Amino acid sequence: MEFNQIRYFLAASDSLNFTRAAERCNVSQPALTRAVQKLEDELGGPLFRRERNRTHLTDLGKVMREHLGRVDATSQDALIAARKVLNLDKAPLNVGIMCTIGPAQMVSFLSEFQLHQPGIELSLHDVTPCTMTESLLSGDLDCALLGLPGPMHDRFDTIKLYDERMVTIFPPDHRYAAMNAVPLKELAGENYLDRLNCEFRTTFFALLAEHDVDISVRYKSEREDWIQNMVVQGMGICLIPEYSITMDKLRCRPVIDPEITRHVELVTVAGHRRSPALQAFVKSATTYTWPA
Repeated sequence: MEFNQIRYFLAASDSLNFTRAAERCNVSQPALTRAVQKLEDELGGPLFRRERNRTHLTDLGKVMREHLGRVDATSQDALIAARKVLNLDKAPLNVGIMCTIGPAQMVSFLSEFQLHQPGIELSLHDVTPCTMTESLLSGDLDCALLGLPGPMHDRFDTIKLYDERMVTIFPPDHRYAAMNAVPLKELAGENYLDRLNCEFRTTFFALLAEHDVDISVRYKSEREDWIQNMVVQGMGICLIPEYSITMDKLRCRPVIDPEITRHVELVTVAGHRRSPALQAFVKSATTYTWPA
């Protein structure tokens, strides 16, 4: 059963005249007749009864008009929905943002993107390095914004957006406030608040061990907001991406000797066909003026 057969049948059932139905469907009358006959063959019975110059629907035709009318209406709804998506009108886009990426830079970009693409319905999802891969490969996410310490798997395409320094955060009365930067060795002896979702966590602790720097881990949390509030209260210091700081009372200095930075990247699945909404998002991300 083909959609044109359904359309031709419905036109003929409305007008009860094959010539007028053909004109309405913009096809020849023989072509419409053949399509209806093929539909009758598939259904196993006649849809129309012809008596002299009059045409009537059979009982089968009356039942099929109701059912196939719903099929046609649904198909028309599907076409309208498809056109909206292709024309970026209410087109859905699911973007994963790693929980350690702060809003300082991303909100400005997303605001500009919304200004130029108001028809795209953007949904933002928190992801961790552990959940990101499965969500992208399964199609639950169209793309993700990540900042991982190492290269991505070759199943993904990455576009670098900007570099971000890792800084140490501390309360205003801390001794680091008198420094322009904090050498790694100056972390020795400090109470440290451990960010469990930090993608640099393993790398950072390995770096401390390599340089014989001992710190005292007092608290661990997956919550970035809790960690920052703890630092404000003087409970310890923390290593954090520079643009992830959300509290005005915090002070920060870049860590040096060695300096620690990360690349924030836009990640998509290699080889997957990109939807129009995703194409627009990737284009906006690559042309946006990110911080130097």
